[in-house]
Amino acid sequence: MSSSYVVIAEVRAGQLRQVSLEALEAARLSANEDDTISALLLGHNLAEQAKQLSRCVQGQVHVIDHPELEHYSAERYYAAILPVLEPLEPIGIVLGHTAMGRDLAPMLAAHFQAGQLSDVTAIHRTGSEVQYARPLYAGKAFEQKRFKEGRKVITIRPNNFSPAVDSGCPGEIVPHEYSSSPSLRSIIKDVISKTAGQVDLTEAQIVVSGGRGVKSAEGFQPLQQLAEVLGGAVGASRGACDAGYCDYALQIGQTGKVVTPQIYIACGISGAIQHLAGMSQSRVIIAINKDPEAPIFKIADYGIVGDLFEVVPLLTEEFRKALA
Repeated sequence: MSSSYVVIAEVRAGQLRQVSLEALEAARLSANEDDTISALLLGHNLAEQAKQLSRCVQGQVHVIDHPELEHYSAERYYAAILPVLEPLEPIGIVLGHTAMGRDLAPMLAAHFQAGQLSDVTAIHRTGSEVQYARPLYAGKAFEQKRFKEGRKVITIRPNNFSPAVDSGCPGEIVPHEYSSSPSLRSIIKDVISKTAGQVDLTEAQIVVSGGRGVKSAEGFQPLQQLAEVLGGAVGASRGACDAGYCDYALQIGQTGKVVTPQIYIACGISGAIQHLAGMSQSRVIIAINKDPEAPIFKIADYGIVGDLFEVVPLLTEEFRKALA
């Protein structure tokens, strides 16, 4: 008997987030061959994003397009999602392990009386059994979990699954009405965004991070130049944020963002366990530090012992030449 999986897709700054396409792939790995995989998209002015999703789903793309949904609000999104999801009776709901996903997933799991697994990094199938891997103890260990029965709600860590590709057979786009609820306890009046660049930190393939070793806010400029040349994003340790060198929106670590880029360049970062929790699963880690005994070198694939203010500009110049 076939069943359905629904991916709750996200839009940020008018762009469909990469993790939404990765969630479609995660749903495919979870589903049986005869299961349908649909998507649910919320926001405003979603025509292009809906078309993009429709080329990658095996089912329908359900769209709730309304000005009040332009910015994420837990109450509004939850109220808008339920009338669409309930008739579909999905066996599985998949979201990105993002601020929105972490917020909505437990609410949906409680409503549908479903089991929930968060921050999934891999999905393995053996026959009819599907196992989900997720990190524990700040990334020092991994556990394998499975759902015995019933509905499931899953959030996946960005950059850990291949994005779904164009199927060549676009799915149907189904619009839905949205009615504002008079019982809302909170209303978003304005949104002020802080960002360090055009690349989303959690989805960046290359991340250049700075720690206390950058010494000042101006010390981040060489890192920003390197990230710009490489098409990456800039991050920071909590120490750099606490020192006022940068905004907390850049913080990577146990109490910040979790990133899994192809290349992570740590500049002036000692490598405290709290920071490693947010980046230790990066594919390649390059550490630049004056202290040869810095803990970051223990997990780095490549290490450069030297002054970051000398090393980073040299790297930037060489990459600029190579990519010219």
